[in-house]
Amino acid sequence: MLRSTEDGDRYELASPTALPKAGGFLWNQKMMIQITCRGYATAQFMQPEPSKYAHAPNLEAKTFMQPEQNYYAHHPGRFVYVKDEETGQLFSAPYEPVRTSLDRFVFSVGKSDIAWTVEHLGIRVEMTLVIPTHDVVELWSVKVTNLSGRPRKISVYPYFPFGYMSWMNQEAEWRSDLGGIVSNSITPYQKAADYWKNKFLKDKSYFLAETTPVSWEAMQEAFEGEGGLHAPSSLAQPQLSCSEARYETPVAVVQYRTELKADEQREYRFLFGPAYDDTEIRTVRDKYLSEEGFVRTAKEYAEYISRGKGCLQIETPDKHVDNFVNNWLPRQCYYHGDVNRLTTDPQTRNYLQDNMGMSYIKPEVARKAFLIAVSQQEKNGAMPDGILLTEGAELKYINQIPHTDHCIWLPVTLEAYLAETGDYDLLKEPVKGMHGDTYTVFERFSRAMDWLLSARDARGLSYIAQGDWCDPLNMVGYKGKGVSGWQTVATAFALKLWADVCEHEGKSDLAAQYRASAKEVNEAANKHLWDGDWFARGITDDNVIFGVKKDEEGRIWLNPQTWSILSGATGPDQLSRILPQIDSQMSTPYGTVMFAPPYSGMREDVGRVTQKYPGSAENGSVYNHAAAFYVHSLYSIGESDRAYDVMRKMIPGPSEEDYVQRGQLPVYIPNYYRGAYQQYPRTAGRSSQLFNTGTVSWVYRSFIEGLCGLRGDAKGLHIQPQLPSVWKAIKVTRLFRGATFVLDIRRSGDVDVVVEYDGRVLPEARFTDIQPGATYHLSVSVP
Repeated sequence: MLRSTEDGDRYELASPTALPKAGGFLWNQKMMIQITCRGYATAQFMQPEPSKYAHAPNLEAKTFMQPEQNYYAHHPGRFVYVKDEETGQLFSAPYEPVRTSLDRFVFSVGKSDIAWTVEHLGIRVEMTLVIPTHDVVELWSVKVTNLSGRPRKISVYPYFPFGYMSWMNQEAEWRSDLGGIVSNSITPYQKAADYWKNKFLKDKSYFLAETTPVSWEAMQEAFEGEGGLHAPSSLAQPQLSCSEARYETPVAVVQYRTELKADEQREYRFLFGPAYDDTEIRTVRDKYLSEEGFVRTAKEYAEYISRGKGCLQIETPDKHVDNFVNNWLPRQCYYHGDVNRLTTDPQTRNYLQDNMGMSYIKPEVARKAFLIAVSQQEKNGAMPDGILLTEGAELKYINQIPHTDHCIWLPVTLEAYLAETGDYDLLKEPVKGMHGDTYTVFERFSRAMDWLLSARDARGLSYIAQGDWCDPLNMVGYKGKGVSGWQTVATAFALKLWADVCEHEGKSDLAAQYRASAKEVNEAANKHLWDGDWFARGITDDNVIFGVKKDEEGRIWLNPQTWSILSGATGPDQLSRILPQIDSQMSTPYGTVMFAPPYSGMREDVGRVTQKYPGSAENGSVYNHAAAFYVHSLYSIGESDRAYDVMRKMIPGPSEEDYVQRGQLPVYIPNYYRGAYQQYPRTAGRSSQLFNTGTVSWVYRSFIEGLCGLRGDAKGLHIQPQLPSVWKAIKVTRLFRGATFVLDIRRSGDVDVVVEYDGRVLPEARFTDIQPGATYHLSVSVP
């Protein structure tokens, strides 16, 4: 059903029905497309705010990509109908809309292209999608081959719906001067001022054909007729009607009638995308719509994606994990840091954590992100809810809701950057803020820590406002009194990390001050939030503690336990109580849930998290971002078996049963898998199919610094592997500060980690005096 190629660069799915929502995604810094095995697609581009060039058949609100996206016959997609002209038989590729039982089906997801091979009625159809490195356009190749051993007469009909583009103004027609179908629309608006904002939007969409078709349809209704998409009426005729759409739903369908000898092949090439005017369409056509243009673009895009290959290659007893870590995990990290989820105002926590992953891939990008982020610091030291990335950008959606956690992520993500690069000079950089003030990076981080300490109540607990890391905890503290158990211990952790940086910078008094503050915060957490076996999630505006034993729902939350471990709030006795509770109450076959049990209805002093469907999203799902924090904390205390178990469950497979239950290819980690394993086992484990998630930077970090134990510090590369107890050996190649480390890591009877280089045992498990460009072969013995 599912296999990877030998080099791991592709996954191939052999059924369109086993994992019907499974898909892949491509991106550049201006666009993104996610497309399923059956041909349904969600695409957007930046102008500068996110926009679409293929729409749903009804007027849709501007929303994020949706979790567990439901698809329907008229959902935007990319399809090809094939008709046998002698028998009238019809099928479609990749699978939708006809849904014929195919003789052969292969959905092949690569790092830099997505392809399908479909065979039916003695005809093979091969579809391939690539995109450029900069422009907003899809490049589609369709190859049709006669496999039947006899001459065939067929018609081929690419079908690319534009959808319902605008209630104000929409049309489409064949443009012989441009060689394709072009739709025009006007983005709806009401305010006079919006006319000027919308004036230069790309309100045209085009479907260009290299080969002139014999006929076409530009109106959806004319194409479908009474037959619907399963058997469009127009395909029953010898030729399409060459319709136009005049304030009617537009579509792009073209027809090629062809005679194929036995084993003969035809190839067709198409472009699909948005444009401002005809001049832009002509430019795109001239640049891309040729065999040479397709070959060049595929090569350039593959090179673009290869720049995100990361710094780690592993060879372990689990070959499926090797494939994911070596090929797909760094790709997903690269996507996040490269385009910031294709938004102009990423949430501050997301921006910092996504760019934390770039510390291991393109550290110069992470460095720049820190400077941009702190330049938008508030006068009082707080960080804003979102970071504005383009001129004229505004804080939107969730970024208009006050959250209190954003300062925490500064030292938390900086720790990874400094460990990887040793670039302490960053701290000396002066940064002029949006309010006209100028401070060094060091000073701005210190101001952020001071703000965290000020944002606490009389008990020393951190206020939550209308959310912390968990956005939908929006009613715990909206009256201004509620506090967050997670944020309290996370504040202590942030202070500890920043104290270490202060110490390194020779500011011992400041380090002592922040360590004392961290201790004070931890003590407050233990006094007011410890419930006997775990830490509470918070205390509401009305002074009701929640996330405790007495709660029938939302009884135990993962984040407070995780970050209490990281902050040092948890002592040995507490740890011996917390970990078994997580194991027994929160562990499922598909990962560790965010909290348990899920809420079944609204709790008005907690918020909208309780209104989400039980086991979905933040309401008790296997929310992988929270699980990734947990993994990081487990490696920090040497719990290697627990850490690897949680981390392994984030990756689909390797059993066919697991793939089917999750419904996702192992080419990315989604933001969640369904929870509610005890309540709803039929849907437990189902993937959200959303690849936008802060999870991946943490998981990549945990593979590098936790499992492989290869973490930088001011002196060099610290070597402390933490293999699962059932593993005897692994091999690792690690790029670090311009050098290459090749390590053979094996278990031995030694009590401590022993590192050998060039025939001698190093005095400690750390490699120093690293020379850029050098390659070091190390033998490592672990207990």
